[in-house]
Amino acid sequence: MHQDGLNESLIQDCEQIMLSEFSSYRKQLKLRYDDHLSLFGSSRHHFEEGKDGNIIQGALTKNEFSSSRHGNFSEYSTTESDEFEKQDGGELTCEEDYTFFDAADYFTESNSRSSTMSGSTDCGVHSATNIDNPGGQEVVDIQIQDSNNMLPEIKRRSKLPEPTEKEKGISLWSIIKDSVGKDLTRVCLPVYFNEPLSSLQKCFEDFEYSYLLDQAYEYGKVGNSLMRILKVAAFAISGYASSVARPCKPFNPLLGETYEADFPDRRIRFFAEKVSHHPMLIACHSEGKGWKFWGDSNVKSKFWGQSIQVDPVGVLTVEFDDGEIFKWSKVTTTINNLILGKLYCNHHGIMHIKGNRQYSCKLKFKEPSLLDRNPHLVQGFVEDNDGKKASFLIGKWDESMYYSNLDTSKVKSADQLQGASLLWEKNKPSPNPTRYNLSSFAITLNELSPELQEKLPPTDSRLRPDQRHLENGEYEKANAEKLRLERRQRMSTKLQDNGWKPRWFEQDAEDGT
Repeated sequence: MHQDGLNESLIQDCEQIMLSEFSSYRKQLKLRYDDHLSLFGSSRHHFEEGKDGNIIQGALTKNEFSSSRHGNFSEYSTTESDEFEKQDGGELTCEEDYTFFDAADYFTESNSRSSTMSGSTDCGVHSATNIDNPGGQEVVDIQIQDSNNMLPEIKRRSKLPEPTEKEKGISLWSIIKDSVGKDLTRVCLPVYFNEPLSSLQKCFEDFEYSYLLDQAYEYGKVGNSLMRILKVAAFAISGYASSVARPCKPFNPLLGETYEADFPDRRIRFFAEKVSHHPMLIACHSEGKGWKFWGDSNVKSKFWGQSIQVDPVGVLTVEFDDGEIFKWSKVTTTINNLILGKLYCNHHGIMHIKGNRQYSCKLKFKEPSLLDRNPHLVQGFVEDNDGKKASFLIGKWDESMYYSNLDTSKVKSADQLQGASLLWEKNKPSPNPTRYNLSSFAITLNELSPELQEKLPPTDSRLRPDQRHLENGEYEKANAEKLRLERRQRMSTKLQDNGWKPRWFEQDAEDGT
């Protein structure tokens, strides 16, 4: 930078940015270091003899870096770095080649847990090798393959603001008793029945476990097509986990409303727009590491007194960088006990995940029954183009999913299978529970910092006044704003009839997406 004639202040600013990024990397490395120490804590430390006769501590116990300008900024070293020596050329070189793998943070929580059935990790690497690796070659563990990418640490909120008003009780039946048999999207409900998220943000909530698509991409890179579709299937199921005990409905977006999410710590970007008012249609697009996702959702709902049935219409598509594509549609959701009893929901139906290459998947979300002792059950299988079943899946959409070589159609849970390997497990609940029962991930979706507010377009869901008032616990203001916006929203049908077009999406003339 000096050679390019840049001034000293700019060089120092850039250097501080690099030091900050490197410090973040060191913290992640420290986490891996601690994991290794706890794993190998019972074993003796390994040492190697250096060229000069000095004892150099092994890679699991020490790996320090030094800077010619700022000295050693290892976060856990107690001595100055001695692995690096000045050579004749003046450059720093490492005496020993130690390799560290920096696993992404979000792999740590859900992937480090071993399967209770087989002891394998979430990635199921050993089992995957047996299923779909006829050459017997070793499959690299997907958890530690991403060593070259340093993910930034993003500080996000962990709880909602404290409400400023005391919430009032209200009778649901007194409001919707005249709406039996009608489309619920046309029924104007008070804000008390909403959660502080819009349907656009709910679409992005399905990406809480986006690491499954990252893993699917990595498995495809090493030629393991079977594990790729198993991870895609786990991702398709994982989106339902957040629906447990969610008593409130999301806000119905306004025509043209948008939501943009940029999560560099998860390597995903997402954008959604409400593209039609009636029918209520949302389109979304997302990009991650090695994959793209897009889809549209037209939710048809009917209210039947004690329950609501929601039938999603639309196709979801994920395409990997190597050209492999998977498509599927969501299953039916029924919300029960609206008037009496504890509110709960069930998902039921058949989900077909169709691939354009070797494999496809069929999943059955079990229909609920009064005497059902094993609710939320999901069973399925992966088959090749010849109809031969290559693997089987079993689990619960609100807990975890497993895969196995054995047929799971005759069993009721993964506990009854030997050798079943864990595909996905639900994250732990938020340590700061809310009335809306939002997950830790969902709590971050409506966060609005001053820096972010300057960048967002006026159509973004985070800028909706009624939704923001509800999150702050300003219920009277929220209800007044919601009624005002819904009155204005009635003009949307006229706008559509007069040729209004969405800003960021257009409909494909061939397949309708």
